[in-house]
Amino acid sequence: MTILMLTAAITLSPPALYAQEAEDAAPAAQILPAITVAEVTARALTDRVFASGLVAAVEEVQVAPLIEGQPLEALLADVGDVVTEGQVLAVLSRSALELQRSEALASLAASEAAIAQAEAQLVEAEAAAAEAKRVDDRTQQLSEQGTAPKSQADTARANAIAAAAQVQVALQSLESMRAQLALSEARLENVDLQLSRTEVKAPVAGKITARNARLGAIATAAGLPMFVMIRDGALELRADVAEGDVLRLSSGQTALLRGAGIPVPLPGTVHLVEPTIDATTRLGRARITVADPEALRSGMFVEAEIIVAERESLSVPLTALESADDGAFVMRVKDGIVERAKVTTGIRDGAFVEVIDGLAAGDLVVSKAGTFVRDGDAINPVLATDALN
Repeated sequence: MTILMLTAAITLSPPALYAQEAEDAAPAAQILPAITVAEVTARALTDRVFASGLVAAVEEVQVAPLIEGQPLEALLADVGDVVTEGQVLAVLSRSALELQRSEALASLAASEAAIAQAEAQLVEAEAAAAEAKRVDDRTQQLSEQGTAPKSQADTARANAIAAAAQVQVALQSLESMRAQLALSEARLENVDLQLSRTEVKAPVAGKITARNARLGAIATAAGLPMFVMIRDGALELRADVAEGDVLRLSSGQTALLRGAGIPVPLPGTVHLVEPTIDATTRLGRARITVADPEALRSGMFVEAEIIVAERESLSVPLTALESADDGAFVMRVKDGIVERAKVTTGIRDGAFVEVIDGLAAGDLVVSKAGTFVRDGDAINPVLATDALN
């Protein structure tokens, strides 16, 4: 047995042994590290800004009485009522104003009677003045002819002048009575206006959110308003926005609103981005109108997801992105060789980031930036199709 083994060993010459070893080592030298890569593809990306704030009325309207000093007799609306423009909300007492109206009517009648009397006096004065003038003219002619004494002519002239003066007095008296009539009419109109204002009406259509009026209270515009309304029931979210995001917002952008008790996100629209930043909090504010105000209540805390932009663009996984002093870059794989590629990024949407420049569709990049590969390394790329879906 020993002799046979020695013979076999002698049979294998040294060159044959070296070839066998090289053949066994060749497969080991070709084994490369398997690195997960992702393909650069186009996908729909959405740029979002997240904000939060309180719901408030787009326009709050305060309803106050237009007359003061009258007690409140009836309340015809309450908190939560939806009212139309011009609808009566409360009624004030009319008793004192009705008495004032009666007095105004009596004053008006007296003014009309005084005018009639002044007109009669004017007619009488004008007739007397005309007669005095005729007597004066005739007396003056007789005096010129020498048949009437000068004293008689002087008396006739004085009477004519006095009669003309009485006409002017009658005219002024008539004008005074007419002015008194206009004053009486104005007083009557004022009382009628106050009577019409005993009905407190809604200046706009909307929903009542507060009622401070109490039966029997004396109406006054000082202090709290009788009613507080939300015009047309319109609500808005006054969302606080980070300073760095304010300039990305503009009117017309859509939003999704979420909050406690809201089962489905509510659509909204940015209608105003306030032009100032709070100096203390360093926050801006966006006002977002609510499409369905009945689903919210004033004072609710709501979070908003504002859609800044939506587009289809090339993207890579966010984990593939690395940052350096000269900007962002990825490790691109071409023919199994890793190379550093500088990129310009855009929208960040979830696990993906938009690539504006630096890559082309179909390029492969190392999925995880923390993978220990360097520029020029040879790898075995493994496409992570599951990671992109």
